[in-house]
Order: sequence, then structure tokens, then C-alpha cells
Amino acid sequence: MIVQMTACCNGEMMLVKKHASIVTFLDGSLMRGAIIIACLLQVRRRKKPAKILRYFPLKPRLQRLFMCSKTVEHMRWHAEDSNKDGIMRHPRDGEAWKRFDTIFPEFASNPRNVRLGLASDGFNPFGTMSTNYSIWHVVFVPYNLPPWLCMKQPNLTLSMIIPGPRTAGNNIDVYLQPLIKELNELWYEGVETYDSSKNEMFKMRAALMWTVSDFPGLDILSGWNTHTGLACPSCNFDAVPCRLPHSRKWCFIGHRRFLARNHKFILMRHRFFGDVEERNPPRKLSGSDILQQVKEIDVTFGRPVELNARKKRNRQRKDREGAT
Repeated sequence: MIVQMTACCNGEMMLVKKHASIVTFLDGSLMRGAIIIACLLQVRRRKKPAKILRYFPLKPRLQRLFMCSKTVEHMRWHAEDSNKDGIMRHPRDGEAWKRFDTIFPEFASNPRNVRLGLASDGFNPFGTMSTNYSIWHVVFVPYNLPPWLCMKQPNLTLSMIIPGPRTAGNNIDVYLQPLIKELNELWYEGVETYDSSKNEMFKMRAALMWTVSDFPGLDILSGWNTHTGLACPSCNFDAVPCRLPHSRKWCFIGHRRFLARNHKFILMRHRFFGDVEERNPPRKLSGSDILQQVKEIDVTFGRPVELNARKKRNRQRKDREGAT
């Protein structure tokens, strides 16, 4: 099942319902006026949406994993598998998974609750052609499945396709609204699901454990600035950047602080700018610490409305006349 949602051409808002001159947006607000309708619709010869977000609801696709006899047994593998020798083979063996079970024991008590990873990146649908076009896709990975199944293509869940032609940037939060709403419902309320292996109904809940992306994708998904001297997400404000004058790029030379104190690189001066590393690893920030850092940031969604070529020329001519 696919849901097509009309998006503003500038990436400012998503349209849910339209009746006469009243527009309802995903945040529940109402706006009136032909200006909003004209922004959402290209009013020319043919009225068509300026942008269409293609969204694939997540609930029925997770329910299908328990209804299928080939996958339902594997959805409990992370709790029923007896091989727990301490070797990292699956996210189940990692520290984050175990800490999550400690913080949310009610969720962890039911092994059928789904743990998800979100991966996103932009790509050019025209391949190697020189067309400057970028589409973003959002894919979910069900980490309940064992390692030989969870990363296979048939088990990856495509959630949405964010239209181009330009990259979404900060406006990706606007397009992610229907997905965030559904994830909140899966976390707080759950959904009734049929378990074909036990022939019973149960309330399935889901949790988004982490996101997977490259470094530029981290900038877009989380809003973390990856283009300055404070781009390292681990060091935060305690980073030690170095600007390379010829390539005009940033590099981070404080990586020795993560080594053990008896490591030979700690005292090695001639290979590391003549300094001895005496600092400890940076403190890991909690979710509350990060929230305190970003709560005062004012984010404005949308792009400035572009003028057509004629209006641009008229404005440039007026500017030249005013200057003379």
C-alpha cells in the first residue's frame, strides 16, 4: 500500500486535507487562502501537485513479518538464540541493545516487539548522467532477525521516497512527519498483530534503536553540522580541529585520546605534531545534555521562493537604476 501526500514546492508543509479554501496540515494547524493552495498546486494549464511524497505505511509491513510462516520464527531469534559467548555478531550483542533492555524492561519482556534501524541517503535516479537531481529514500532494517537475514534485500522495508530535484536538507523533518507519527503510535500504543506460529493475537510494539547514514547524511538526519571545526559528534565542543591551508579542509588530530594510557602512540611526538596526548576520552553526552544544547536553536523550514527569469531581470534592472 502506498500513500501519496502533496508537499509544498518549498518544503515548508505537508497537505493532509483540502476543503474549499481550508488546508489541514500534519501538525493539526489550519490555514486559509488561495496563496497556500497556489503554493501546493502548480496552477497552470493542468493543476498538478508541485511535489508528491510517496509514503509506505510501516504497520502492515511489520505485521506481515509475523503472519508469514517463513519469518515469524526468526523474529524471536534475538531472545531465543543460545549462542551468547560475548563475541559481537549482531546488534543484540552490543552495549546499546543491553542498555535499552535495562531502561525499558517492559518492552524487552516481549521478544516479539520489533527493534528497527533507519537508513537513509540521497541518490541520483538518472545514474551516471550529468543531471543534477537528488531523491532521498528511507529504509528500515528489522534487527529482530538473525544476522544472515536482517540485511538481506527482501527483509529491508522501504518507508518513503522524498522527491527532488534538490536534496531535502533541514526540510527532511517536514517530510518525516507521517513516519514519526506512526513510530510514536507503535511505541506508545502498539498494534494488534496475528502470530502465525502460535496462532494468537498480540499487541506488537516497535522501537527505533538507531539511524545508519554516511557523514553528510548525519548532517541532514540529525541536524549536526558536519562542515566546521566542531564536526566530530563524539568530541562535541571538546574537539581539536586542524585546518589544512592548501586543501582548505578540516581534519581532527585528537584521536589518540581514545587509546589506552599505556599505548605507544600516547608519548610519540614526532608523528603527531610534536605533542604528547594527555587528555582523557570526551564525556559521553546523554539525551538530556544534547537536548539542552539544541533546544534554543531556531529552525526555519522551507526555501526562499524563487523568482522567474523575467522578475529577476526586472529586479536587477531596478537595482542598477537605483544605484546610478
